[in-house]
Amino acid sequence: MKPIRVGSRESRLAVVQAQEVITRLGVPCELVTMKTTGDRILDRTLDQVGGKGLFVRELDRALAAGGIDLAVHSLKDLPMEQPDGLPVVAYLPREDARDALVLPAGAAAPDPAKPIGCASARRRVQLERLFPGLRVEPVRGNVLTRLARLDAGEYGALVLAAAGLRRLGLEARISRLFSPEELLPAAGQGILAVQARAGALETLLTALDCASSRICALAERAVVRGLDGGCFAPIGAYAQLDGSRLRVRGLYAADGEIRHAEVCGPAAEAEALGAEAAARLLRQERGVQVW
Repeated sequence: MKPIRVGSRESRLAVVQAQEVITRLGVPCELVTMKTTGDRILDRTLDQVGGKGLFVRELDRALAAGGIDLAVHSLKDLPMEQPDGLPVVAYLPREDARDALVLPAGAAAPDPAKPIGCASARRRVQLERLFPGLRVEPVRGNVLTRLARLDAGEYGALVLAAAGLRRLGLEARISRLFSPEELLPAAGQGILAVQARAGALETLLTALDCASSRICALAERAVVRGLDGGCFAPIGAYAQLDGSRLRVRGLYAADGEIRHAEVCGPAAEAEALGAEAAARLLRQERGVQVW
C-alpha cells in the first residue's frame, strides 16, 4: 500500500494536528507541509487580506490536483463552503473549545499599560466588554510566534485557543480559561477536520469521524452561514450535546451591539437549530441582550 499523503500547513501546531490524524489512521502515511498565503501575510488582519480561505487555498489546490490525499485543518479556519469535490469527511473528537488568557512568562497579571493581543474580531468585541478600558490590538503569526512577541514585551497578555496550547504541550502557559458565557468560542473551535476528494478513502476515513463533533460542527457552522459567514462581522457559535438534545448558542456583533441567541432541540436537527439561532440574532432589535 502506498503511503497516504497527508497535507498540512507547516506551522508547529498544524504539524502536531496532522500527526494526530496520522496516528489515528494507523496506516503508512507521508506528511506533506506547505506555507499558505495566510501564513505569509502577517502585517494585516484577515479581513484586510481575504479571510480564512487564505489558510486553505494551497492545500485545496494540492488536494484537487492529487498532490496530497487528504488535508488536516482546524475547523475554525475552514470557509463555510467547501470546493466542489473536496468535502470534509471526518471530524475528530473535540479538544477544549474555550479561549485562554496567556500572560508573559513570569507575570502574575496583565500589564494595563500594554494591549491584550488577539487575532479575531469575535474575541476583540467580547474582551472589550469584559475588560473595559484595556486596549485590545490584533496579533498575527502562529502560536509560537505570538508567544515570543508576548514574552518580548509587546503585549500585556494574549488570548488564544486553549485547544492549540494543549496540543502543543503549552497548557502551563494558560493563566485562565474563559467560560462560553464570557467569550463565546468560534464555530468549530477545538475540532480537527479532515478533507479529502469525494469518494476517496471513505472506508478508512469513516473510522476517524466523531459523531458528537460532527453534530456540533454542523450546528455551529450553520449559525455562521445564516449570518452570511463571508462577511467579517464578529460571530461566535458554540453547541453542546446532552444525549439526544443539542444546545446551540450564537453571538453576532453589529452597529456597536453584541447580540446573543440560544436554541435547544433534537441533535438530529443540528443544522436547522444553527440556522434558527442565526435567524433569531438577525431578528433582534437594537440593544444588547445578555445571557
